[in-house]
Amino acid sequence: MCQLLGMNANTPTDVMFSFTGLATRADEHKDGFGIGFFEGKGVRLFVDEHSARQSPVAELVKTYPIHSNQVIAHIRKATQGRVALENTHPFVRELWGRYWVFAHNGDLKDFRPRLHGQFRPVGDTDSEHAFCWIMQELAKAHAGVPAIDELGCTLRELLPQLHRHGTFNMLLSNGEALWAHGSTKLHWLVRQHPFGAASLRDEDVTVNFASVTTPRDRVAVIATEPLTAHEPWQAFAPGELRVFVDGAPR
Repeated sequence: MCQLLGMNANTPTDVMFSFTGLATRADEHKDGFGIGFFEGKGVRLFVDEHSARQSPVAELVKTYPIHSNQVIAHIRKATQGRVALENTHPFVRELWGRYWVFAHNGDLKDFRPRLHGQFRPVGDTDSEHAFCWIMQELAKAHAGVPAIDELGCTLRELLPQLHRHGTFNMLLSNGEALWAHGSTKLHWLVRQHPFGAASLRDEDVTVNFASVTTPRDRVAVIATEPLTAHEPWQAFAPGELRVFVDGAPR
């Protein structure tokens, strides 16, 4: 299985503390890594089929000044599809004149529905096929950009069809909100005033968020496994879908 990391904030936020915690786990999840984040209407995407512990692209990411409201990152442990750049998450597609970023942790058996619209996979993973199907079904359900809550209702109708085929933990963002679905293992927390210190579980790194935030800041972090110790991570219920807007669940 793979590991997911998502961040949704009410102000452009540095994600490198959490990304460092995720990358530390790439010794086991060594079949590629990627991170996608929004800057205005645009998306920056860095992916590599090599481990985040060894990739020069990962080193580039660690020195890039990421400040974003929406971030999705992934480290891969391949179950379907060969280890290749085109099979590396996150995946990006355009719908309704905006970018969508998607990453998946799981294993879908016998899920290859017909794709007859503009969305086709480039690689050979179940994950990218599922993403293309979600985009296709959203396009069929709505003629234009729906409201965030309306999109959530449509996703709640679609995702059980994927869940029936196996493990489907996912992160999806269009730059305005971040949807997270957990079928087996996914956790979330919100950091807000009064901020304190946090320490990574897998790395000797501690950050005092009070020194780098303002009282107005709020950040939601979603991860396969809790990245820090002594913070109030909450587990998703099986089959639960949550949408995060401005750093909080909605």
